[in-house]
Amino acid sequence: MVYHFSGAQMGASLSLSIENKQFDRHFFGKDSTDNHFTIAYNRGKAQKVIIDEITHVFPSNSILPLVVNQSFRFEKPEQIVAWQFNREFYCIIDHDQEVSCVGFLFYGWNQTLFLPLDAVHQQKIELLVQIFIDEFETIDNIQSEMLLMLLKRLIIIVTRLARQQQFNDNMLPDGRFDIVREYNILVEHHYKTQHQVAFYAAKLNKSPKTLSNYFALYGAKTPQQLIHERLIMEAKRLFYYTDKSAKEVAYELGFEDAAYFSSFFKKQTGVSATDFKNRKQIAAVGK
Repeated sequence: MVYHFSGAQMGASLSLSIENKQFDRHFFGKDSTDNHFTIAYNRGKAQKVIIDEITHVFPSNSILPLVVNQSFRFEKPEQIVAWQFNREFYCIIDHDQEVSCVGFLFYGWNQTLFLPLDAVHQQKIELLVQIFIDEFETIDNIQSEMLLMLLKRLIIIVTRLARQQQFNDNMLPDGRFDIVREYNILVEHHYKTQHQVAFYAAKLNKSPKTLSNYFALYGAKTPQQLIHERLIMEAKRLFYYTDKSAKEVAYELGFEDAAYFSSFFKKQTGVSATDFKNRKQIAAVGK
């Protein structure tokens, strides 16, 4: 079952997927025009989830936030409850303060974030599912406001849970974490054109050394590593899901010299861009 709401404002969209055996997302294919964030809840047993062709274990009774440009599919999609919304329905960046660092769920960390639910949080999420269903089925002039309120409530619950599980109280109070989070968001917006930490440091009114110290405080990778990993992640997505050549991918990611891009790709992955693309093509034929 898929419940869907389209708002009066241009393109606003919110959906709830329950027991849907076809639930997945192909950003470079059928879903290329649907820029939806996803909050997935596995209410069944642990299962595999493949995100951008990397296999993870999605634990039982846990939450998984997924960003707009990720492609994913589940081993047992019928066990997944998923909320999907676009920027037009609710912009997580513009309204960040309303829900206290919601950007952290989607952009604040450089790894896939699985959030296990204890019994109390599981009960809260299950109750929200039922209330969402009621509101999707109640069509009146305040439906959009009610659904937006519920979405904020969902995000607040999940964000609080993420903060509790990922950090202790001593790591958050002085604003340094917000700088790390804002850096991640800036990289997401500019990584195709800006490959150096100095650009992002200037945007944040910090020195590159200060940024490095902040990242070290939270046990994160260096600011430069984050840029490099974002570039490699996007390159792999383009090789997996499009027919672009290594040269075309290089130019799309802001590399003026395709040979330099191939050298950079090999240094980061251990294989040249051309060889990586050829391997993916061979694997696809074999499926």
